[in-house]
Amino acid sequence: MTIGKSASILFVCTGNICRSPLAEGIFRHLVTEAGRDADVLIDSAGTGGWHEGELPDPRSRAIAKTHGIDISGQRARQIRPDDFNRFSLILAMDRGNLASLRRSAGSTSSAEIALFNQYTLGQNKDVPDPYYGGEDGFLNVYNMLLAGCQSLLSKS
Repeated sequence: MTIGKSASILFVCTGNICRSPLAEGIFRHLVTEAGRDADVLIDSAGTGGWHEGELPDPRSRAIAKTHGIDISGQRARQIRPDDFNRFSLILAMDRGNLASLRRSAGSTSSAEIALFNQYTLGQNKDVPDPYYGGEDGFLNVYNMLLAGCQSLLSKS
């Protein structure tokens, strides 16, 4: 996929409070810095709706802010059936999310659904969920997402 006019990318994790909002924020920041923010629709969602309407995890907000990225305007949401045709690319943070997305997509989905690290970096590995860990887990996830998002932007 080429990231250009009318590209639409959805980042998905489990609850949409740690990994996917961070990926959305990082990618949005990179796209804006590249002067292409009018070209790309960027969003995030969770496979579950437990945190619907909540802010991203405070640790995700903090690590983003440390790197000059503000994700405090985001709110968690669950993936919806129309997302599978609204977005051209849906990137799952881990294999569990990927399996859930593929089950939910149905046969009419027009979106390409892929594992984030596989699609962006050619690495068949999950972005680990830092929720139950410490600050170092969020820094590790930030660095993984930054590398992947930089690669994704360069695919244009």
